[in-house]
Parts: sequence; C-alpha cells; structure tokens
Amino acid sequence: MNHQSTPRPRSAALALILGAMMIMLAGCDVSYVARAAWEEGRLLWNRKPISRVLAREDLPADERAKLETVLAVRDFAAGRLGLNVGDAYETVTRVDQGAIVWIVMAAPRESLTPYTWWFPIVGNVPYRGYFHEASARAEAAAMEARGFDTYVRPAIAFSSLGFFNDPLLSNLLQLDRVELAGVIIHELFHRTFFLASDVMFDESAATWVGTRGAIDFFSATDGADSASAGAARGVYESDMKFAAFLLQEQARLLALYGSGLPHEEILKRRVKLFAEIGSDYAKLKPKLSGLERFDLDQQTLNNAVLLDYLIYFHDLPNFAAIERAHHGDMSATIRAIIDAAGSEPGDPFHAIWQAARQPRIAGEKNPQRLTAP
Repeated sequence: MNHQSTPRPRSAALALILGAMMIMLAGCDVSYVARAAWEEGRLLWNRKPISRVLAREDLPADERAKLETVLAVRDFAAGRLGLNVGDAYETVTRVDQGAIVWIVMAAPRESLTPYTWWFPIVGNVPYRGYFHEASARAEAAAMEARGFDTYVRPAIAFSSLGFFNDPLLSNLLQLDRVELAGVIIHELFHRTFFLASDVMFDESAATWVGTRGAIDFFSATDGADSASAGAARGVYESDMKFAAFLLQEQARLLALYGSGLPHEEILKRRVKLFAEIGSDYAKLKPKLSGLERFDLDQQTLNNAVLLDYLIYFHDLPNFAAIERAHHGDMSATIRAIIDAAGSEPGDPFHAIWQAARQPRIAGEKNPQRLTAP
C-alpha cells in the first residue's frame, strides 16, 4: 500500500463521491449514503458569504488576498473563459482538517487499466472515497489481498458538478494564490462540462484548462510580466513536461504488460522498470516549477500510483494544440474542447486529437497521434 501525508491540490481536485450525486452513489449501502448526505449537508449549511468575511477588519492580509483572488477568478472565469460559474465559490466553509475525504485507487499488477466502481449519474469511477483514513486503508488492504496494486490519497477539494453552489473550503486557503486560482478554474470546468464514465478525460481537460486559464487570469489582473503570471506559466510548463514524462513511462509499462511473458517474469521486470521511472523523475524534478513538484519520489511506485497521475495529465499537448489553433483565445478553446468531447463521448481523446490536428494537416496523410494507444 502507498501512503501520502500531504494533500496535493491538483491531483485531488475532483472528488466525485461528494456533491448532489452522493445521495445515490452507494446503491444499497444505506449507511454510506446517510454519511455522504450528512457530510455534504454540513459543508453547505456552514457556508458564509466571502463578502461578509472580507468585511472583517481583523482578517489576516494573506487570507484577504486569497479570498479576493477567488472572487476575481470567478468573474474572470465567467466573463473571459465562458465557464458556468453560477453562484459557486461566492461562499466559504471552514473545515478542520486538510483532507475532506480519502480516495482509494486500485489496478491489476499487470495492467494500467484501473479498477472501477460504478455509481449512478457519474458512471464508472476509478476510485472510491471514504470519510476516515482508516476506512480507506482497510479497503486498500482488502484490494491488495485480492491481488491489486493500491493507492490511498487525500482529496482537499471537490465539485458537485453544478448540482449545488459549491463553497470554497478553507483548507484551500493554504495554497499559493497561483495554485488556488488554478484549482478554482479546474473545478469550474467540471461545473461546466462532465463526461460520465470518463474520469481521465474530465480530469485531464480540467487540469489543462485550470493551469492555462490561470496564466490568462494573472496576466489580465496583475500584468503579463508580474511574478504571479510568471509563476502561473511555470506551473503550466511543468504540467506539460510532467505529461510528456508520463507518456514515455506509460509506453514502457504497456510494452512490458503486453509482452506475453509469464506472470512472474512480468512482476520481476516491472520492479526494475519502476526503479528506472523513479530515476527518470529524479532527473526531471529540478526542471519543474517550485509550485508544481510532484510526489513520485515520495512513494513506492505501482500501477495505481501512476494511474492517479495519468488520470490528471493525459494528452495535454493536444489541448494545447487546440489552443494554438484558436490563437490563444481560451474561451473559444474551451468551447472547442467541449464540442469535440461531446461529438465522440465514447472516445473523447480521439476527438480532441482530431480537433488538434485538423487545422494543421491540410494535404497531410496519416498524421501521427500525439498520445500512446
């Protein structure tokens, strides 16, 4: 099993087990449903308008700046990005702990196909959430006993996908303003568009929109040459480097798992391969932004750990290619991403690939796809 002590704001950005769908998620598990509904109700009941909090004269300057940033991001996302903002993030809810839920992920030891749980509304989801860390670790132990790789991680943010007007959770105020803006835009993309049973697309698209949108936000509000805009560009560039790294390592693992070698030989060889992946990451890490350094060097690698990252950083270059085709117009780019995914819900990444390539392949035959199969 793998442990993670510090919540990562990006890889935990969508906890689908929260929100309006919680009332139906657990099927006949009445106790889980009741606890889920209670947790969601508690977060909503304890909301306070951010404007009221900002009126406090004793509010710390750092907290004030971040709350003002959230309100400014809301306005920017609605007016400049075309996202469905509604009344989300106009309020804040105080929470005691860093993690609001613990996520369990699992995968076979010879495959990068995640184990999924099926829930109404959201479909197949490659994780399940628990409200106590001990419960999540017990589930992971049970999955390990069944022969799966597992990973347990905290989630510090969530989206109810527009069912409710989500509050800002106070634990997010621990983030840097640049990280905070990216998370809010990420969550607002989920509120705008959600493709059932394809969490990898939902999260990867939201990751790209969040980081790229943050650049435009800080360029518009603080100035293109400001430290915050520069930091946002650093996060974006780090995401793109990390996505390329993951694509390379994914291809190596897929080659091993599809080799037809005996089970024991695959398990033996993957130990060496995971060690090489760790070494590759150690070379990459110094090249990443100080705000966007990932945790691969703090975990024992397995398929579930890598899938957690692959879900959030898949095919990012193709989203960027669509943005270039729209000459940096993020509102038009977001519409194009949503339209493409909606046109081919069974394989949205293929649709994104086509949308990314079409403006540049007039007369070109057999363009090469930018992602691993």
